[in-house]
Amino acid sequence: MTTIKGPAIFLAQFMGDEAPFNTLDRICKWAAGLGFKGVQIPSWDPRCIDLKKAAESKTYADEIKAIVAGAGMEITELSSHLQGQLVAVHPAYDAQFDGFAPKEVHGNSKARTEWAVQQLIYAAKASQNLGLNAHATFSGALLWHTAYPWPQRPAGLVETGFTELAKRWMPILNEFDKVGVDLCYEIHPGEDLHDGVTYEMFLDKVNQHPRACLLYDPSHFVLQCMDYLGYIDAFHERIKMFHVKDAEFNPTAKQGVYGGYQNWIDRAGRFRSLGDGQVDFRSIFSKLAAYNFKGWAVMEWECAIKHPEVGAAEGAIFIQKNIIKVTDKAFDDFANTGSDEAFNKKILGI
Repeated sequence: MTTIKGPAIFLAQFMGDEAPFNTLDRICKWAAGLGFKGVQIPSWDPRCIDLKKAAESKTYADEIKAIVAGAGMEITELSSHLQGQLVAVHPAYDAQFDGFAPKEVHGNSKARTEWAVQQLIYAAKASQNLGLNAHATFSGALLWHTAYPWPQRPAGLVETGFTELAKRWMPILNEFDKVGVDLCYEIHPGEDLHDGVTYEMFLDKVNQHPRACLLYDPSHFVLQCMDYLGYIDAFHERIKMFHVKDAEFNPTAKQGVYGGYQNWIDRAGRFRSLGDGQVDFRSIFSKLAAYNFKGWAVMEWECAIKHPEVGAAEGAIFIQKNIIKVTDKAFDDFANTGSDEAFNKKILGI
């Protein structure tokens, strides 16, 4: 067994235009002051990192590591959630997702996809230069608009969609394999990889690629009414990253999983600050420790009620309390009477 590393914090939701949230150096010092030991860096935010430069210059990558280390922190992983989303976008979402890409590719879905793929390739090399072994992303989606089977899906549609998704991701997965970094998909509504079944369908299409791994975030499973503890049992060998994010699902006579087009504060299912939701983190940390998870416990803060700085301060304490320092001996060692083969045979009567 392994003691999970942490607490760490995903910086994406905290970066801003005012100090201490406007530079990597300042935000790392702020996070360290709260008790965090690691930072997960959003690779699309130039206030944190120049992804292309980190891929092409080991010297620059070392400078980024030094900034984080100067605050007494470690880089846990890079994230390319926004770029990964753009690897596969249905045309219905073009206008909404153009904002994730540079202006020069807006309105040009082919150029936008090419840009996104290049970003992922940069992320693979940048991760290697930073000495990281895992990377976070989204799968994107070609089929999400058909998630509910009405109108009826034509025969073969899902097969065709996953074949195309795998075709786009296979070269990227191979690039990550070349540099020895696991590509971890966050299983998330809105993505074609949004539960265990869809992940398995994708794995089949990429020939069980060893780098097609998972970022485990139980909050998304709460909102889908899934067994998030059983999910660890099913996929623990593929889980290489962990977002510690809370959620709650409180259905009413008027609203359920789909949310009735309401905003986050008024939805039956919503994300909450750590400890304010329904996720059984004690059991999650126990399972991950028992399955020898070697990664970081990274807080991702998303809450429509609590202030983010309060959520961060509470989150560092919450994660630290839940991390299990695993034992190096059996609890009943004191009662050990010793053993050898002859003694064992005597006990068995043979």
